[in-house]
Amino acid sequence: MIKNRRHTLSVKIGNIFVGRGHPIVIQSMTNTPTENIPATIKQIKELIRAGSEMVRITIKDAKAAEAAIIIIQKLRQQKIPTPMIGDFHYNGHILLQQFPLLAQLLDKYRINPGNVGKGHQREDNFSSIIKIAIKYNKPVRIGVNGGSLDEELFLKLKKKYSKKKNFKDLKSIWHEALIESALQSAQYAEKLGLAQNKIILSVKTSDLQDLITVNEKLAKRCLYPFHLGLTEAGSGVEGISASASALGILLQQGIGDTIRVSLTPQPKVSRAREVEVCRAVVQSLGFRHFSPKVTSCPGCGRTKSDKFISLTENVKFYIKKNMPKWQKKFPGVEKMRVAIMGCIVNGPGESKHADIGISLPGSSDKGEALVFTKGTLLAQIQQKNLKKQFLRLLEKYIKKTFSNEN
Repeated sequence: MIKNRRHTLSVKIGNIFVGRGHPIVIQSMTNTPTENIPATIKQIKELIRAGSEMVRITIKDAKAAEAAIIIIQKLRQQKIPTPMIGDFHYNGHILLQQFPLLAQLLDKYRINPGNVGKGHQREDNFSSIIKIAIKYNKPVRIGVNGGSLDEELFLKLKKKYSKKKNFKDLKSIWHEALIESALQSAQYAEKLGLAQNKIILSVKTSDLQDLITVNEKLAKRCLYPFHLGLTEAGSGVEGISASASALGILLQQGIGDTIRVSLTPQPKVSRAREVEVCRAVVQSLGFRHFSPKVTSCPGCGRTKSDKFISLTENVKFYIKKNMPKWQKKFPGVEKMRVAIMGCIVNGPGESKHADIGISLPGSSDKGEALVFTKGTLLAQIQQKNLKKQFLRLLEKYIKKTFSNEN
């Protein structure tokens, strides 16, 4: 059972609302050099097409700042309203002052209290960014990372707890330092005049258990919306598994308002993979629905025919290709469940529980496949031209069930 979302403030970022019961927002980040304007715009569009609702870009120097201005202007000229987030480390206070147009065009600033400066310089630099955010009415994500934690704060807490009888272990002190860095920064931003509903917090680590522990504790101590994600999840199956596990555990508790999956790039794998994983996690938990869910058989010694495998891939491709059209014509189609099962053990049962499902006999290419809709046998079809017959029944079911005319 999915628990209720944690009560938070609501923050508006461009045309998107984050927190206070609004849908969990999916975001991503480009990895192209920002100064390479054509490549960055191309990747931003790719991420948006995949379903990213906010996109973050690196702004590390004057060249990147100048490029970011052009990038956002071009996107807006092309009627692309997706909120753009500026990612600042070390010199955000300088760049935002040096490029006021950039400060106006960005929809949100991301700052890291661990590297905005040291000592009194930290307060001055941090306050400069916050004052610019106030001037242009922009929200700010205060993003604390385990790999760039404020060392002075950690040492201060270590010294404090070492004098107590119930001395905390270093890992617990590190957790507390991450939390304190986020909370103290948010409180200071409010003191400077930034409204509560302009602040989003994130505390990220690369370790799954640390991420869960810190965010569970932080959630009990504030009402700010949270951005969730592992800082470096890894690549491939390992990165996807770690991210899905961490996000799933926290989101199931109602913790988290916007998410990102940070995967190490792989050759010939689109950057949009991180968006696809986010959408899959949120849909698997039942928080949002983006596309019909296809439940398919893993196969075993009973499935001597591999037709269920090719049929599964064909149906998924067909759904992906047609979803842009279906979303406009058939509201609610994204909640549809499709089952493709390879043999008679679980096939009929799973097919009956789906909106529309097919159960193949499994033993050979001979025999009929059973098609069910809402638990009722709809048709018995021959395995010859199986793909064509099932896709025709699928399209017919969608038109009948989700048509605006119904």
